[in-house]
Amino acid sequence: MKPSILSRRGLLLGASLLPLSSAFAADAVPTPKQTEGPFYPTGFPADVDNDLVQVRGQQARALGEVLHLKGRVISVDGWPLAGTLVEIWQCDARGFYDHPRQPGRDRRDVAFQGYGRLMADAQGRYSFRTLKPVAYPGRTPHIHLKAAAGDGRLLTSQFYIAGDPQNERDGVFRAAVREPGQRERVEMKLAPAPGVEAGALATEMDIVIG
Repeated sequence: MKPSILSRRGLLLGASLLPLSSAFAADAVPTPKQTEGPFYPTGFPADVDNDLVQVRGQQARALGEVLHLKGRVISVDGWPLAGTLVEIWQCDARGFYDHPRQPGRDRRDVAFQGYGRLMADAQGRYSFRTLKPVAYPGRTPHIHLKAAAGDGRLLTSQFYIAGDPQNERDGVFRAAVREPGQRERVEMKLAPAPGVEAGALATEMDIVIG
């Protein structure tokens, strides 16, 4: 059974819809757009919720280190973008995507969902239970994301692990952090999350749509 924390998003609904502080809004930098990459799903798994670690109907949990990823989807002026559809996808702990173009796909961890999505709540909040990303040949560890706002704006980007030595050798990463403030939008600072899930990590990343 999935942790109860994932079923409590509704508790946040109805909270006051206030923009962030004017100081933040004045300095807000949009999350940089990045490539979708070759492994966006061609077909979605039967389980497409926000828990990628535990596939519905399976007892086995995905291999790898659990990561709780959460934040808000907001505009550059600080307003929450309620109802934004947020999607993430990534390789498993062995470095394999669930995609027909993935070499060695038959060796992937079938206990890992690989893709998840949800609608941001009234405050623009989103949350996923996924895995700490791992590297594979040619790429530093990363998580892909898409955010489709209700007004038609679409952002495709990627998140990375702050301080990973492979980041600076990754061309996609370097292209995303050329302007001031962009690094903070894509680098996840990971910390232990004992109060959330034993042995898990957690990070908070706002998705800022220009």
